[in-house]
Amino acid sequence: MKLDQEQRVMLAFALSILIMFLLYRSSVFKAPPPEPKSAATAQSASPSALKQSGSAAPSASAVPAAPVTLPVTQGTAPEEIVVEGALYRVTFSTQGAVVKSWTVTKYHDANDHPLDFVNAPACESLGYPMSLELPNPALTSQVNKAIYVAEANHEQVHGGAVLSAPATLSFTYSDGRVQVKKQFSFGADYVARIVVSASEGANNLPFELTWRGGFGDVAQVGASDTYRQAVFGAIGDLSTVAQGKVKEPRTVPAPLQLAGVEDKFFAAIALPASPEQVSFRLERQEWAPPDWTEKEKPKFLAESLVDVQGKPLDFRLFVGPKSLDVLKAVNPPLDSIVDFGWFSIIAKPLFIAMRYIHDHWVHNYGWAIVILTLIITLAMLPLRFKGLRSAQEMQKVAPIIKGIQDKYKNYKFNDPRKAKMNEEVMKVYSEHGINPLASCLPMVLQLPFLYGFYRVLDLAIELRHAPWMGWVTDLSAPDRLHLLGFSIPVLVILMTVASFILQRMTPMTAADPSQQRMMMLMPLMFAFMFFRLPSGMVLYWFTSSVAQIVQQLFLNRRMPPPAPLPVPRKPVEAKR
Repeated sequence: MKLDQEQRVMLAFALSILIMFLLYRSSVFKAPPPEPKSAATAQSASPSALKQSGSAAPSASAVPAAPVTLPVTQGTAPEEIVVEGALYRVTFSTQGAVVKSWTVTKYHDANDHPLDFVNAPACESLGYPMSLELPNPALTSQVNKAIYVAEANHEQVHGGAVLSAPATLSFTYSDGRVQVKKQFSFGADYVARIVVSASEGANNLPFELTWRGGFGDVAQVGASDTYRQAVFGAIGDLSTVAQGKVKEPRTVPAPLQLAGVEDKFFAAIALPASPEQVSFRLERQEWAPPDWTEKEKPKFLAESLVDVQGKPLDFRLFVGPKSLDVLKAVNPPLDSIVDFGWFSIIAKPLFIAMRYIHDHWVHNYGWAIVILTLIITLAMLPLRFKGLRSAQEMQKVAPIIKGIQDKYKNYKFNDPRKAKMNEEVMKVYSEHGINPLASCLPMVLQLPFLYGFYRVLDLAIELRHAPWMGWVTDLSAPDRLHLLGFSIPVLVILMTVASFILQRMTPMTAADPSQQRMMMLMPLMFAFMFFRLPSGMVLYWFTSSVAQIVQQLFLNRRMPPPAPLPVPRKPVEAKR
């Protein structure tokens, strides 16, 4: 039987309805039984994933075999034990086997005390570093409040003990059913080896090992999120997430060769022994000191290493300065976490040169910045010479260009007749052999050096708390002279004055008076930009401006400005 088009459509529609009905009946009345979940699969889930799904953690009672009884290992009272080396001092508490203090002895805070990376007041509320998080909240609370037994060199140690590196400190807790072990091994450098395991009976428990309460200089807890970020990925292929971008908890999946957090000058980077075993969880925390307002409430980036395979977690942890020499000595090298930006190929040699001048010539990073800036400015003299010559040529024809612009000043920017004005301007430049871009080219060629040195001065830990002279006692902080109850940005004021003088001395290539006025406002714009920047960067810009003033005086004497060319005739406004 032959079917027409309409009949074929109706038949296809009926068959579709029949197929959907059969599939529906199959799914409702003959649903396949759920696939049993193996113990290994249950153990591989992260604690946060288990909590979100409502699943319970694998337990000994879920195993048909007889429950395994573990020896009970518990302390009696909280005690503190210290491990110290030449570079650090780490204080542990037997309650929760957590870190109460992690200081670096070569770096100091604003009160001239060894810098502590643990914000103790915040951690009292948010949890201390090396706390555990398990799928069961009650069990999490239990193991973090429990009193652990501490051992060093296979002998039990008690409160007040101070272990000298190299040293291995182990903590064990067991209530006969659940057991947690944490082992910390320290050497001569900033890297510690950490092994953590959690088990219930004969089964390993999935867990997260956390560093809460933020990281870095506690004095900067209210600072901008700009330099506080998470870093993770593989060596040579790193990703970062700024603290301010972490609005909701997020997990970076395995494999991970490294993962951690950093601020402007310091970092805590974990290097897992088995990259495929560990994922990385980020969470934003908030905490307000009693005397702070809700608006001032600081935020912290909490990190967790998530055991995704239900095995003991084994990793090395670097906690220390973002000094290139220190980071290169780590295996594998971690110097790539110091990001000098797009022009790192220029920034790194500039950093090496600045440090060489400091180490071998002046032993003061402020004067090292001054000397290196003078060297850079002198090296740029040929470019300034070429730019000045081009600017003078454009200045010479500026009256002619101004006359052409006046002819078309009543037309809008998108008016097609504006193209005629551009043609006339380019014809004048062509007749006098002027390349209008030549005056801009020297500045464009200088930008990589300017930006590279900017990044060096912004990120070099060597400038942290490094004095220059007088009121400038920290080149990594804004300069302020406290006088008669006022906080005066002396360097910013000097820089602004020098920039204004330089602007007045430099030939104006723009013929439009409004553009000239805009150029004269540039020093004020720079003053606004530099007001909160580190004094080392302001010192660099001030020195550069003074050096360019001297250069401009020399060039103006060698190359006096030419007399402007006469305008051929009075400009006549173009007809509409």
